[in-house]
Amino acid sequence: MAVVRLVLEGRVSVISFVLGLLVVFIPLLISLVSHINWSFDGFAGIRAKVAVAVYLAVVNVLLLFLYTGAVYKVALRACFLGFTFGCGLLISFSQTPWTHFGWYMCSLSFFHYSEYLVTAIINPHSLTLDSFLLNHSVEYTVAAVSSWMEFTLEMFLFPEMKQCSCLSLVGLIMVLCGECLRKSAMLTAGSNFNHIVQNEKAQSHVLVTAGVYSCFRHPSYVGWFYWSIGTQVVLCNPVCLLAYTVASWRFFRERVEEEEISLILFFGEDYLDYKRRVPTGLPFIPGFRVES
Repeated sequence: MAVVRLVLEGRVSVISFVLGLLVVFIPLLISLVSHINWSFDGFAGIRAKVAVAVYLAVVNVLLLFLYTGAVYKVALRACFLGFTFGCGLLISFSQTPWTHFGWYMCSLSFFHYSEYLVTAIINPHSLTLDSFLLNHSVEYTVAAVSSWMEFTLEMFLFPEMKQCSCLSLVGLIMVLCGECLRKSAMLTAGSNFNHIVQNEKAQSHVLVTAGVYSCFRHPSYVGWFYWSIGTQVVLCNPVCLLAYTVASWRFFRERVEEEEISLILFFGEDYLDYKRRVPTGLPFIPGFRVES
């Protein structure tokens, strides 16, 4: 079995993510200092919030001391995502009506960090700060902020709507399955995978049809599609659920068609044969239509 050797940026991201994630131990430290029974609910107290803020400041100073330039930028983003994941865990296990938002925080932060880490493993030559996908697009940012606003507004106006654990659990399963499918697709494609649609064929490009690609032509898009919808099911956001479904479907329809034009040019009849045998995996998206 081959040993994966991460590039410097990948190693730095792992260390920084773990440093941010260690915020989960703040309630334990507070309980030891205060001589009280440990509980995740300690995160809700003023003392815990101050301790979290102090911890984040100390970690950022440490990263600034250890790294400089572009590597520091990687460390800062990875630490922020690890910190968000840790806070999401604390909220998830606390006795609070915001539990499902904690699930969402874990889902969102892990998705963005794993995009960077897997890229560092399979295709380090294409690795950039953009590999975190934190600045994916203005539309993506607006969609994310809108979902937070809807959840918060409905939490105060219709709090019982946000306590449908069965529905949120279905959303969490969608998120986990979508995440696993996307990362499986990235790992299977290896160096052929790129976050940017390639318009020129590199010498290393090969047509990948094995693994999850034998089930779907675009498994990474299928995973992302259901992951994005699942996040809104987790939050029980009816408005954003509809908006995410429509917006994601339109985005991936255009993305698939654009990518398949390039793939047909790259691989010709081999891809056309593959296209006839394997569906895209996305609902009502057949892909680029080739006139006979």
